[in-house]
Amino acid sequence: MDLTDFTTRLSRDRLAAIVRGRSADAALRTVLTLVEEGVGLVEVSLTTDDACGVIARAARAVGDDAFVGAGTVVTRDDLLRARDAGATWVVTPAGGEAVTAAVRERLPVLAGALTPTEAVAVMAAGATAVKLFPASSGGPAYLRALRDPFPDMPLVPVGGVDADLAAEYLAAGALAVGVGSPLVGDAAHGGDLDLLRERARRFRAVCGGREPGA
Repeated sequence: MDLTDFTTRLSRDRLAAIVRGRSADAALRTVLTLVEEGVGLVEVSLTTDDACGVIARAARAVGDDAFVGAGTVVTRDDLLRARDAGATWVVTPAGGEAVTAAVRERLPVLAGALTPTEAVAVMAAGATAVKLFPASSGGPAYLRALRDPFPDMPLVPVGGVDADLAAEYLAAGALAVGVGSPLVGDAAHGGDLDLLRERARRFRAVCGGREPGA
């Protein structure tokens, strides 16, 4: 994927969904439902049952309607397996070999960091943006404080981001937000997809982005 295409989508949609589930079929249904509701960036955590199979099936199903990524990418092997399955972007919990491998393979990567030193390090390693994690440790005020010395650093808070906090993070200068359970709920474990649709519409109303099917 062209890095510009990814960063354009991320800055436009301002929302990346994180799917982590015990059931591969339920995880796939969750991804497809989110895309139907206009969520254009969906990350499937590699801790999901048959994660690479879910990524492969989802990528084929959504085509150009969304960018399917892989999350919890820790090693170079994780990165290559995700790429071969069809992931077009990746998310790491920290810096390290997965970030280096993603840059080498020219895959957009949101690299995990919390402190200023870590954030600078992952950006220097070639990260597309910083996954500020766990964002709940400092909240929107901490992100706002980081923006003072690093006004141009692309920050994507992840961890405990509900719809109200998403609005606060975006107002504080976040490029986008990454959202797992407050958006996905139990859908990826086989839960109610209608409730998932309601939550997706709530988050999209807060974050903006394209209309479903656009």
